[in-house]
Amino acid sequence: MKNTFVLVVLLSSLQFFAQNDQKTAFQKNKYELANSYYKKADFVKAIDLFSLAAKIKPENEIGKEATKKVDTLRELLRKEILNQAIGTWKKTGNQPIWSSTTAVTANQSTFDELVEIKENEILFYEVDKKTKVKKLVRTENLVYNDAKSMVSLFSEIILSDGTVWNCSLNEKSDVLHVVNVAVKTEEGIKKIERDNEENYYVKM
Repeated sequence: MKNTFVLVVLLSSLQFFAQNDQKTAFQKNKYELANSYYKKADFVKAIDLFSLAAKIKPENEIGKEATKKVDTLRELLRKEILNQAIGTWKKTGNQPIWSSTTAVTANQSTFDELVEIKENEILFYEVDKKTKVKKLVRTENLVYNDAKSMVSLFSEIILSDGTVWNCSLNEKSDVLHVVNVAVKTEEGIKKIERDNEENYYVKM
C-alpha cells in the first residue's frame, strides 16, 4: 500500500513538472515571437504577445521581462495614438462614413456633435446647424484603462460614467472609431458581449 502511494506521488510530480516545462516552453516561444515583432517595429502585435508571455508565468524571469516590455510599449503606443488624435472631431454617426445611413442620420439632427481631444482631457460640444452657436456639453479627464483590457492594452479609455471605450484610427488618421467594450462597476470591469455602442468621427 505504501509503495502504491509513493508511486502515485511520483507520477503526479512527474506530470506536474512535464506540464510546467510545456508552459515554460510555450512562454519562451511567445516571448521570442514578441521580440521579433518588436525588432520590426510592429509594436501592436509585440505588446499583445509580450502580455501573453507575462500572463503564462509572471513570476519567472521571462514573465518579469515581458511585463516590463508591456509597460514600455503601452506608454509608447499611447503617446503615438494621442499625437494623432489631438484636435477636433465631428461625429458622423454609428456607421462608417461611407455608409448611406450616415448621411441620412446626419441630416435628421439639428446640431452637430464635436469632440475636442487634448493631452489630458476630452471636451464634448454641440453646434447648432443654423446659428452655429457652440455649446460645451461636458468635459472628461483622459483616463486610460489599465485594469483589465478587453480589446487593446493601450487604447481603451474610461469615462466618468464608468463606460470603457476602445479607440482606433484609420491609416490616414482622419477617422476615429470608438466602441463601448466594457463598463466599470464596483465589482470590477465587465465586458459588453454584444450590441456594443459605437461611433465614428472625422477630423476637422
